[in-house]
Parts: sequence; structure tokens; C-alpha cells
Amino acid sequence: MNFKFLRNEIITGNASVKEIVNDFFSKIEEINPKINAYICTTRDLAESQANKIDKLIQNDERLPPLAGLPIAIKDNICTKGTVTSCSSNMLKNFVAPYESTASNKLWSSGGICLGKTNLDEFAMGSSTETSVFGVTSNPWDINRVPGGSSGGSAASVAAGLCAAAIGSDTGGSIRQPASFCGVVGLKPTYGRISRWGLIAFASSLDQIGPITNTVSDAAEVLYAMSGKDPYDSTCLNRPVPNYLDDLNKSIKDLKIGIIKECFDHPGLNPEVKESVLSGVDRFRNLGAQIIDIECPRFNDGIATYYVIAPSEASANLARYDGVKYGYRSDSGSNFLKMTSKSRANGFGDEVQRRILIGTYALSAGYSDEYYKKAQRVRTLIRRDFDNAFEKVDILLTPTCPTTAFLKGDFLNDPLSMYLSDLLTVPANLAGLPAISVPCGFDKNGLPIGLQLIGNVLEEHRILNAANIFEIDAQVIKNKPSF
Repeated sequence: MNFKFLRNEIITGNASVKEIVNDFFSKIEEINPKINAYICTTRDLAESQANKIDKLIQNDERLPPLAGLPIAIKDNICTKGTVTSCSSNMLKNFVAPYESTASNKLWSSGGICLGKTNLDEFAMGSSTETSVFGVTSNPWDINRVPGGSSGGSAASVAAGLCAAAIGSDTGGSIRQPASFCGVVGLKPTYGRISRWGLIAFASSLDQIGPITNTVSDAAEVLYAMSGKDPYDSTCLNRPVPNYLDDLNKSIKDLKIGIIKECFDHPGLNPEVKESVLSGVDRFRNLGAQIIDIECPRFNDGIATYYVIAPSEASANLARYDGVKYGYRSDSGSNFLKMTSKSRANGFGDEVQRRILIGTYALSAGYSDEYYKKAQRVRTLIRRDFDNAFEKVDILLTPTCPTTAFLKGDFLNDPLSMYLSDLLTVPANLAGLPAISVPCGFDKNGLPIGLQLIGNVLEEHRILNAANIFEIDAQVIKNKPSF
């Protein structure tokens, strides 16, 4: 159910907010055991928030913009008084003592918190298979993964278990699962939304963003969460436009750049390529100018990312030593052994793998060879984007090289798993906004996503183009059935 439908139900009096919330919890109780999208639910909090909105309605008072809309939160974003685990044994019992800025803005805007969603441990993965709480299933085919790391958030939206969900995107972790699950996923410009309360993976790459049923819903949630935050020095102090204002503008003569390197890559599934190119034709028919663009270092993004991200992760996760908070092993006769055992038992294989890669890349004698070189390539990737935006307004690529793969396909082949992020990581490295919208299905009935990338702080452009495309294409007419 999208915002428009729910808002109409509330405003016309067809249902109270509390009734809507209870309906969602009934669906969660019925469907979540099949897909494992939610780690926990927050019914008491949701009912309390719903009662406040219902009282405003009864008193004929002005409603906040997201009044009564049920939202799920990825479990690496702090919600006060609720376990925030990062789907890790390390933080399995950690109750957040404060609310993240992003989620606090949602509740201040009238949103209703339904609960916390599953993710790859510490947001490290592309399939939501590394969670200590078990694998999340793709609602379109429960034998397949929903993508990751925000797989629980994307699956909860696709299955109708919330009106919107919040995820985090370090290298594609909002857009990739949105593509796999046939929903809309938006990563904003780095710094547009505060990261205060987002448990860090790679601080120069992480961004919070919405996963929704429609582009207009994503625009509303983005507007609610954006803006300056004194708690986050990387958060931009720039005016936040009402993204709904530009959604329905004509895209006639909009210059859309088709990144040549993406469509020439041998790993791109032919069905994905065909579907996305059909989307390009649709944009052309809508009046957009289609221009071929070269970004020579675009495909170098994946190697660059997998040096920078693990390096930052190794520094960020050093705080989990079994002393102040998090899992502590009782074994070990001294501090060093206790710390080693706590990390070995608290972190899963993928997290340990990335910590080791990052520690190696930053170690004496190797930082120049790996980390500093990766940062130089990152600069070159950003320059390629700068050059491209001198010729076009937005860029277009597939969101992912493939559709959703079967569970277990790449668990023992991490390098192949990493290639799922091939087309999404460059936007993170450059700090650019990007959105994934459904553009078709493969022969197995699995959704395919199309990605639009904008210049810095030009979310309005990609939202406008995505909305016009969505209205014209009408790709997702039905939801998965169970």
C-alpha cells in the first residue's frame, strides 16, 4: 500500500491510524515467518504513536506530513529503547540509548515505527545471508535472496509489511535490494541526511535513504529526513527543497547519459540489458535526449570500493573489543585473549574477512600500495562523473548485473558476491544521489531495476525522471502473493 492510499483511508475516516497499524501487524504475524524481513516489532511504540495521530484527527488539528504512515527501520539505525543489533552476535543484546536523527525526524513528521528489519551483519553483504538472525527471503521467490545489505527493508516493502522502510547504502545496499525486490530505492547525496545514529561501516560512504512502493513516496520520506544536524559534522547545511514540487515536470529535452562501460560489461545478464535498454527507449519516447557517455574508470569502482570500505570498516569496528559494550567472551586468561575471543565469536565470517582486508590495506608498507592508490582512483572516478555532467543532466545504468540469485549461490564465493555491487558503488565513491526503479521482469518473473544517477544535491532531477518513467511504464501492477 502506497502513501496515497493510506492517507486517503485516514483522511476520509475509512480507518483510524490504530486500525491501519493493527492491520499491518496482522500481516507481519502472518507473512514474516515466511520471509524473515523483521528482526523485531515495536507494537507498543506504534500504538502509542498511532493514538497521538488519531487524537489530532479527532480534534481536527493539523496533521504532520507523514501522519499515520507505518515505517520499518533497518537494524543498524539506532532506535531509542529498542535493540539495535546490526544482525550481529556482537550487538545482539545492545539497546540503543538514543534515537538516530533520521528516524527521529520521521517520528516527528508523524511516521509510525513498526519495527526493525534484517540485514547482512554490520551491513556487509549483498544478499542478507550473513545475519545472525537467519536469511531473509525474496517475496517474489522465497528460494532467492532479497539482495543486501538492506534486504529486510526491501522485502518488507515488497511484501506489504510496511508502507516504507529505511535502509543504509554504503556500496548499493539500498538500490540493489530494491532492484531484486521490485521496489524503489534511493541513495541521497552524501551529507543530505544525517548519519547520527547509523552504526558505522565505512564512514565516507555510508548514507541513509528510503525504500518505498513509489517514487513519490521516496520523495516524501527523503524530504522528512533531510537537513542540517549539529550532531553530524558531515551533514550538509543546505536548504532542503520540497521534492514533490518537481515530480511531474515534463522531461522533454532532459539529457540522459547512457554509460557505455555498464552495458559493455561481460557480467551483465542479457535479460537485464534488454529490459534496461527498453527503459531507455521509453525515456526517448517521453521526449528525453539520449546521449552515449564514457566514464572510463566506472568499472574500476568495485576494486576501489573493496579497498576503501574494508579499510574504514577495520577502523570503525575496532571499538568492539568486549570491554565497554557488545559481546564479551568469558574465555581467555588475559585482556588480549579476551578481546581476541570476543571478536572471533562476536563477528561472523564476512565481517572478519573485511576487517582483515582493511587492516592489511592500512598496514605499514602497504597503505601506499593499496589504500592511497584506491583514494586516487576514487578521485578519478569522481572526475569522470564531473565530465559527464558537463554534457548531460542525469546518468542511466542497470541497477544490478543480474536479477535475484538463489540462496547459497555465492556464500562460498565472496568475490562473485561482490560483483553484485558493480554498478552501484561508483555513486557512493563520488557521493552522488542515485535511485533504482523497477523497469521489467526476467523470464522467471523476477524484477529488474534501472538506476538513475544525479549530480550533487540534484535529487529532484532523478526523482522527476524516475516518477515520469514509473507513471508511464506501470511496471509493478501486482505484488508478490504468498
